[in-house]
Amino acid sequence: MRASCRTILTVLTAVSAVACSPKEREQAAASVAAANADMKRVAVTAIVEHPALDSVRRAAVAQLAAEGFVEGENLSVEFQSAQGNPATAAQIAKKFAGEKPDVIIAIGTPSAQAVAAAGSDIPVVYSAVTDPVAAKLVSDWGASGGNITGVSDQLPLAPQIELMKQLVPNLKRVGYVYSPGEVNSTVVLQQLEADLKAQGIAVEAVPAQRTTDVLTAARSLAGKADLIYTSLDNNVVSAYESMYKAANEIKVPLLASDTGSVPRGAVAALGVNYQDIGTETGKIVARILKGEAAGSIPSRRMDKFDLHISVKHAEEQGIALPENLKAAADAIVR
Repeated sequence: MRASCRTILTVLTAVSAVACSPKEREQAAASVAAANADMKRVAVTAIVEHPALDSVRRAAVAQLAAEGFVEGENLSVEFQSAQGNPATAAQIAKKFAGEKPDVIIAIGTPSAQAVAAAGSDIPVVYSAVTDPVAAKLVSDWGASGGNITGVSDQLPLAPQIELMKQLVPNLKRVGYVYSPGEVNSTVVLQQLEADLKAQGIAVEAVPAQRTTDVLTAARSLAGKADLIYTSLDNNVVSAYESMYKAANEIKVPLLASDTGSVPRGAVAALGVNYQDIGTETGKIVARILKGEAAGSIPSRRMDKFDLHISVKHAEEQGIALPENLKAAADAIVR
């Protein structure tokens, strides 16, 4: 078959432009149809772009390649970010539902909720969602029986609180900047208040509706908090440089839930590895592309947590890191 015929048919250019016989055109069309039939389509949406969520997306695509689904060969990947806007997340979800890809990967709670609300029967794999049950994506952690499954970044609070007390031995007040519209953030706030109250520690919670509100919210904790704890709140994490600026100004140490925030200003973080979350996400998507039903795959949580610390940020924010904490760290950011 002439290469020019195949190329022109592939890009849907008028075949009359070249001297192709009817048989050649038929063969080329069949070849293109077969190629399209083998091509899997995955749509990816994230509520916002920041290092943790970006790592999830990249690792998921890399794992798909390891599973035999290579972007540009037999896999098409479309990515759209909502840029922190829930309304945009809903528009993206509706668009993807209409395009009917083989799988939709929804990164972050607001994007996952938007995709679920779009009402499609397309398989959905959520990722980096703190509490998929509270977010009403699934009814429990088992196989949903529906079209949704995924990987959570939920963290147990007990070791987080122990780390807080190691950083500030006489801890009495914990500051918490959060997005009222993010279920993952409000759920953590409720748990944090309950767990810390039992230990005689108060929580000073300050809402930040938008990323532009984060700096003001963090600054307002001056004199009201001995330590600031940041959860996996996408609004806050995407503006972590503002948290860092405020913490340095008011001399209150930052403790993060994701290790990617340590290079960006946190003193320490005990958190999941978002590359690992992306890898697990990719494994689930590959299972679905190979024929498994999303509803037959249980949601899962990570069971490995890394401790990252920064001596530099500790000094800037007015504390000295204990030597035993330095010895236990998986990584020290200078």
